[in-house]
Amino acid sequence: MANSPSAKKRARQAENRRQHNASLRSYVRTTIKKVLAAVNANDQEQAQAAYAAAVPVIDRMADKGIIHKNKAARHKSRLNTKVKAMAQA
Repeated sequence: MANSPSAKKRARQAENRRQHNASLRSYVRTTIKKVLAAVNANDQEQAQAAYAAAVPVIDRMADKGIIHKNKAARHKSRLNTKVKAMAQA
């Protein structure tokens, strides 16, 4: 347990950051799920709109370090593949 005043403050800051980062991670997951839901519903327009909205969110979280840049690239690539496959089908 933190004893010194500076250690107590760092513990408070770490907890606040953890909660903030958790909400940002949740936001990324929600945007990804919206794209997947539209793909599963075979709604091409909605899928493309959701993908266009998800890409900047994913990029922003990768820039902030909330998710790794390779994970962001992987998500974007997989979502884009699914959306494009709908257009060709």
